[in-house]
Amino acid sequence: MEKSVTTDFHEYIREALGLPDMEAEVYSPLVLAYIGDCVFDLIIKSMVISKGNKQVQKLHEETSKYVQASAQSAMMRAMQPHLTEEEHAVYRRGRNTRSVSPAKNQSITDYRRATGFEALIGYLYLKREYDRLMELVKIGLGSLEDHENK
Repeated sequence: MEKSVTTDFHEYIREALGLPDMEAEVYSPLVLAYIGDCVFDLIIKSMVISKGNKQVQKLHEETSKYVQASAQSAMMRAMQPHLTEEEHAVYRRGRNTRSVSPAKNQSITDYRRATGFEALIGYLYLKREYDRLMELVKIGLGSLEDHENK
């Protein structure tokens, strides 16, 4: 039986393009954050478009609320108590890595915490720990909703 694409999209991409297997542990925190940014962006865009057809500018505005460093930083604060030791170590490595690009309209604390957040997302994606990735993202998103409802 052929493997379902929805079961492991990462594996599907790798096989379809003939790419070597990617071991998450060998990548630098900034590379993990690079792929984590893409994965999180896809999650948020999927969530935003599921709410219905809108002008692309409105979709972009809604997406931006979630993908900006301050939102990712807030999500990370809510997620931290739920992290395993391994996950916390990945987050900490990402947060403590100096980036070449400056924070754009964000505090350096939020920017660094967001980099750690993205590194953790990238790490879980490359480890194919999709259930855990989504569990943590849901905790983070829930914290943003709780904050908005106050």
